[in-house]
Amino acid sequence: MTANYASSSSAYAGALHAAHEAAAGQNYPPGALYVVATPIGNLADITLRALHVLQLADTVACEDTRHTQALLRAYGIDKSAAQLLAVHQHNEAQAAQVVIERLQQGQRVAYASDAGTPAISDPGARLVAAVRRACLPIVPLPGASSVTSALSVAGLADEGAQSGGFVFVGFLSPKSGERATAIAALALETRPVVLLEAPHRIEALAAALATLGQRPLTIGRELTKQFAEIATLAASDFADWLRREPHRSKGEFVLVLHPVAVVTDSGAEQRILKLLLAELPLKSAVKLTADITGASRNALYDAALALKIEAA
Repeated sequence: MTANYASSSSAYAGALHAAHEAAAGQNYPPGALYVVATPIGNLADITLRALHVLQLADTVACEDTRHTQALLRAYGIDKSAAQLLAVHQHNEAQAAQVVIERLQQGQRVAYASDAGTPAISDPGARLVAAVRRACLPIVPLPGASSVTSALSVAGLADEGAQSGGFVFVGFLSPKSGERATAIAALALETRPVVLLEAPHRIEALAAALATLGQRPLTIGRELTKQFAEIATLAASDFADWLRREPHRSKGEFVLVLHPVAVVTDSGAEQRILKLLLAELPLKSAVKLTADITGASRNALYDAALALKIEAA
C-alpha cells in the first residue's frame, strides 16, 4: 500500500464512529470466522462493516501480523500482539486448528490477508475449508478485489465472448515450459482470463504472452494506488510497454486477457474443421473448432462425419 500508515489514523478518526453507527446494530454471532476483505492499495477502500468487525474481533488472524497491525493502527484500531495470529501459506493447515479452538471457545475471529479478498489468490482457502469441516459458522465481509477491479475497467462488452463469466487463473507457473503450456491452452479460451503476476516475473510473463499476437490484453498495474496504470493493447506489445518506462516493472499486476474472437463465418468453420481433422481425431477436432468458432458441436460433428466420408 502507498498510504503512510504512521500518519493515517488521524485521517480516519471519524471512520470508526461511522462504522459503529452503521454496523453495530447488525448481528455478529460469537464463535464465527469473519472473512474480511481489506484494501488493495487505497486505505479509503475499507468498508464500514469491515472496520466494525476488525475492532470487535477477539482474534485477528492474518497473513502478516506486522502488516495487519500497521493497517489496524492506521484506522485507530488497537490490538495486542496476543490478539494477532499469523495464518499464511506456510502454516495455514496447522494454524487453522488454532483458529478452530478459539472459535469453539466462542471467540469472534476475523481473517484478513495482506490485501484484497482472502482465499482468492491469497491464503485463506484452507482455513475456510477447515472451519467448514468443523461445522462452525463463516461470515464473508465483501470488499476490495483486484480481480473484479480489473474486469470492471477492461471494457469487455464488445468482445463477443461465447458465454458469460470469466476464468480466474491467477499466477502461472514460474517455470518457463509450464507457463508456455498454460498460455497455449488459454489461446483458445472464449471467456476473459484474469492473470496475476509479481514484479520480479512480469517481464518473463510478457515475453510468453507475446505468442498470442494481437489478442487484446488489459493491464492493471498498482490498481487503486496513487500511480496506478491501466492500458489495453495487443499481447505482443506488452513487453515493449514495460520497457518504455522502467518503473512499470516494479508494480503488482492484474492482467485481463480478452476472449478469443468468435468466428461466425460458416465457411471459416468448415476450413478450421478440415484443417484440424487432418491432424487430430474427430472428437478433438470438433471440440476445438467449437471452442474457436462458437458453432454448435452437434452441427460440427455432422459436418466432420461428412468430410470423413467425402475423403474416403
